[in-house]
Amino acid sequence: MGTVTEFILSPHLVDNFDHLTEAVKRGGTAGDTKPFEPDHPMWVRFARAMAPMTIMPSQLIARLVDPTADKKIKILDIAAGHGLYGLAFAKQNAQAEVTAVDWPNVLEVAQENARTAGVDDQFKMKPGSAFDVDYGAGYDVVLLTNFLHHFDKDTCDTLLRKVHASLREGGRAVTLEFVPNEDRVTPPQAAAFSMTMLGVTPSGDAYTFAELDQMLSKAGFARSEMHELPPTIQRVIVSHK
Repeated sequence: MGTVTEFILSPHLVDNFDHLTEAVKRGGTAGDTKPFEPDHPMWVRFARAMAPMTIMPSQLIARLVDPTADKKIKILDIAAGHGLYGLAFAKQNAQAEVTAVDWPNVLEVAQENARTAGVDDQFKMKPGSAFDVDYGAGYDVVLLTNFLHHFDKDTCDTLLRKVHASLREGGRAVTLEFVPNEDRVTPPQAAAFSMTMLGVTPSGDAYTFAELDQMLSKAGFARSEMHELPPTIQRVIVSHK
């Protein structure tokens, strides 16, 4: 948690909460940090800071989605950051092929982690914005880990349609998020995350399962189910094409 705390207290984030009253009035960030500018350096720091906390949940997701780990599986990791979510699949399954999408400076961190994990031969990169890069097609799994909460529903709809098109028939999108209950006040950690998004993004939010399910259905997914991911405070939504 040490590196996580260091990142959360960095000027890039704290500055936004110095303007919280204005953010509430505006309905989005009022600080000076512009995190969605291409190649913003804060995302490299984010990738390095969050990696230690991500190791355990990444392993849990890989076991949930690829429990037998004995077949060829083609994975696309959107906004991969440190890359650990995709790399967890490669580490447990020698037939897994992982393609990571993120800005070039961030993908350097993911590539380092792939080499350290000894799976760099299973790891490919598509540098650029998740909204602009040509994903290709035929993926068995697309990972959307801690990404949708940065954007409004219309933007998520656009991205999810692109994700749906990249999957083979029967493929799955795997979404990891802070998902509050329908009352939007429980569980408290997930519900409070909406305040974080209010402070640091122009229009992001912590979406309920009903909201995520609606977006995924609109993008063309046949069905979605939510899984708890104990002992983490996050939840996983698996959506089937």
